[in-house]
Amino acid sequence: MLQITLKNENFTKIDADVSVVLVIDKNLKHEWINHKSLKKWGFTSQSVFLDQGDCTLYIPIEKLDSDCLREAGALAVRTLANYTFKTAKIGFYGDDSQMSAFALGALLSEYSYTEFKSKTKEKSLQELFISTQTYLFKKHTTNQEWLKKVYILAESTNLARDLVNTPPQIATPKYLANKAKEIAQSNKIQCKILTKKDLKSEKMGAFLAVSRASSRSPKLIHLSFKPKQPKAKIVLVGKGLTYDSGGLSLKPADFMVTMKADKSGGCAVLGIMNAISRLGLEVEVHGIIGATENMIGGNAYKPDDVLISREGKSIEVRNTDAEGRLVLCDCLSYAQDLKPDVLIDFATLTGACVVGLGEYTSGIMGYDESLKIAFETSALDSGELVARLPFNRHIKKLIESKIADVSNVASSRYGGAISAGMFLGEFIRDEFKNKWLHIDIAGPAYVEKEWDINPFGASGAGVRAGVAFITDYIQNLDFANTKGKK
Repeated sequence: MLQITLKNENFTKIDADVSVVLVIDKNLKHEWINHKSLKKWGFTSQSVFLDQGDCTLYIPIEKLDSDCLREAGALAVRTLANYTFKTAKIGFYGDDSQMSAFALGALLSEYSYTEFKSKTKEKSLQELFISTQTYLFKKHTTNQEWLKKVYILAESTNLARDLVNTPPQIATPKYLANKAKEIAQSNKIQCKILTKKDLKSEKMGAFLAVSRASSRSPKLIHLSFKPKQPKAKIVLVGKGLTYDSGGLSLKPADFMVTMKADKSGGCAVLGIMNAISRLGLEVEVHGIIGATENMIGGNAYKPDDVLISREGKSIEVRNTDAEGRLVLCDCLSYAQDLKPDVLIDFATLTGACVVGLGEYTSGIMGYDESLKIAFETSALDSGELVARLPFNRHIKKLIESKIADVSNVASSRYGGAISAGMFLGEFIRDEFKNKWLHIDIAGPAYVEKEWDINPFGASGAGVRAGVAFITDYIQNLDFANTKGKK
């Protein structure tokens, strides 16, 4: 990973192979901007420009906010990857948050999954120096804490990316369980793995039905981070479909490609658990991942089957490709036994969410509007795009069944993301309805092109948003407690 070093020196005094300059307004009279060169080469606000004469990379940005700076960091690293520079330097206009955004963009943009490439290009850029002085050449007060957090976020996001990108013949339920054990061993985390026998004891009829035709045994992964004096208990649930063929409701060939990414929710939970532990947050966090495959075979579950969930509710199966919600409903049931203050599930649940919000945005659903707004605020601050989707009583009618308590698919093709969320809501007990959020990451989890600070393939969607929400949640509790004592 790229090394980022803070330098308590004037930007112009730092020795590096190339300078990176962010241009918000070309009329700003900074001594490190070569205005003559920019004018000569027709620099515009639409493209980057590398002045090889003075080895300066100019990057235009709209404004000094975290989103623009994060993308600028990504653009800088991607551009410099085409050259042989080993070191680069940059100076900033403001505070730690600006430096943090740029640094995170730089670190996350250099990621690529090359496990199966016989030839890989060696990365020339090794180190990025950041001046801790402002453009006014005054010392900028900073510390290493934000940089430590940036590295933890980048490492945890890339961990999720690696797991999502790993092909299905390798990334089986057992493989995910072993990775969870590794994460637990390298952090202060407990790990419990439930096998098929355990799932039968837990009466997880819906989860077991999905796994039935697979030659790979299902696993329920339970990670627990328990600091000495936790201020709250948060439980995360992730959909871990290591491959989804659609089952007997078989997907078309084109739609089956990329289904290794159907484990993205579970991988996001693993990434969040890794980050929370390493950050040492004062919160008890549990990560529950339902890992299995949805395959075809003589013993596959079928449309018209009626399944009995762990909550005791019966489910009419009308489409075996709506399998993620069947795994999740049993995992959510297990999670509620832990009595969480907040319960959040992450899942690549519906193509309908991608149709509604596009492939870059996750959908937030749940019964409590204030909790949805809190997650939206934290997620947007983290740089992940999210939007709230509303539950309503009319869409709930679409998952009614004539022969069971609920149907696993709606009777209408419209509002599919919401009806899937409301299906999960049927398995949330009354005491937890206002504590539960469903995050559909089907759009941004895996995109077959480079976008924002993300490479081709897995983005690690959910990791930054989840960590930001948990961090903010604890800070808000601290604020409320302090206010209450006054």
